[in-house]
Amino acid sequence: MTVPHTGEHVGADPRRWWALVVIALAQLMVVLDATIVNIALPSAQSDLHISDGDRQWVVTAYTLAFGGLLLLGGRIADLVGRKRTFVIGLIGFAAASALGGAATGSAMLFGARALQGAFAALLAPSALSLLTTTFTDPKERGKAFGIYGALAGSGSAIGFIAGGLLTEYLDWRWCLYVNIPIAVLAVVGAFALLHDRPGRAGARLDVPGAVLGCGGLVAIVYGFSEAQPRGWTDPLVLGLFAAGIALLVAFVWWQARAPQPLLPLHIVKDRNRAGCFLTMGLAVIGLFGLFLFLTYYLQGVLGYSPVKAGLSFLPLTAAIIVGSTQISARLMNRLAPRMLMVPGMVLASAGMVLLTRLEVGSSYASHLLPAMLLMGLGMGLTFMPVFATATAGVAPHDAGVTSATVNTAQQVGGSIGTALLNTIATTSSAAYITAHLRDPSRKELVTQEGIVHGYTVAIWWAAGIMLLAGLIAGLMVTVRAPRHAPAQHSVPESVP
Repeated sequence: MTVPHTGEHVGADPRRWWALVVIALAQLMVVLDATIVNIALPSAQSDLHISDGDRQWVVTAYTLAFGGLLLLGGRIADLVGRKRTFVIGLIGFAAASALGGAATGSAMLFGARALQGAFAALLAPSALSLLTTTFTDPKERGKAFGIYGALAGSGSAIGFIAGGLLTEYLDWRWCLYVNIPIAVLAVVGAFALLHDRPGRAGARLDVPGAVLGCGGLVAIVYGFSEAQPRGWTDPLVLGLFAAGIALLVAFVWWQARAPQPLLPLHIVKDRNRAGCFLTMGLAVIGLFGLFLFLTYYLQGVLGYSPVKAGLSFLPLTAAIIVGSTQISARLMNRLAPRMLMVPGMVLASAGMVLLTRLEVGSSYASHLLPAMLLMGLGMGLTFMPVFATATAGVAPHDAGVTSATVNTAQQVGGSIGTALLNTIATTSSAAYITAHLRDPSRKELVTQEGIVHGYTVAIWWAAGIMLLAGLIAGLMVTVRAPRHAPAQHSVPESVP
């Protein structure tokens, strides 16, 4: 990601690398929390008696609140100061984690996850801003962002492994409680090591924009989730979709007139940036759906323990890191961004197509591993040029909101993808079981076959969505390859 030079010279602070540890620790907590609960989900679903149709809200409540409030979180950091917002975000995140860990029912868990997402939306923009102002020397900045990016990229793997260990050896609730000691360490480190910066007195919060934008997204995601039990033509489902679209149209109308808009429209009017936002959102639809289905397939169908299931995701994350830091980062200054993004989406889609061959007794080595490696390489090839292109050439005062918009596309794509694909999977499973369950003695086998059939139908949809992402990248992202210049590397080639 290209970050503008702010001109604030605090890089001489000998404790700045310890400050990086604090910032990276907070970011790692936010990233891994999107996946740590995935492995714990089957146990939590059984413990709290959550239905198959509602289980996706454990993931969606977090990603939706996170994505819907990210732009507002960035504006709040501008208004009250980055360090203060950082600390408030950490304390709130820890409190929400404690609430979720103590959940006695599904509604309490969903609410706690939404609160986590809201405080993550405060934490993430202030962490990035603090990193930007702490490291101003170009060489140090490249190294710092490389470390930060590597930690953020590996967060999903750490989440899967930690989730497996905590669920198997303690309890699924510890996947939430574990955030409390991490947040306490980060708060102590923030007070000791981070430099505060006064808020911007003239900044105002675009509350109507936040209400319209977040309300529209919630209505659409809720509509997707309700389509499973009610059907796509149910009046409530259609009403939710209509209300969501109307709120988002009103959001765009308001952003064109607001004195200090949450999302300045000139950012999304740029063809290349708009193409990057759409590519990111569509790509993540498939990725988050994959996380959900493979978690249930590995534990519910193949009978893997939580730890074994968590470790099974390592090749996927390793492939994402290799594709991003060792392939994209090396080729990005020589090739046009779409020359990486289009093949990346084709590779990821091919990995998804391989997964459509899943059966009840499929082998991990022959069926899942090749698909995961293709998916990971494809996503790695795509993510790096998306972030670099979306944030390149923006004015310093727009850098924060542009970065937040990319992250918003990522989180909102994850929310919609989880809700949409879960609905497709559960509906297809129910239809298959109803059509094939003629002999009561075969109920268990037919049920397992029906569940896997539902996953494969949803995965076909995900493969198509990823191909659409590649098509959009090819048609909209027309910017040429940047000139050969070390300063333009978004992530240095020596990323650890």
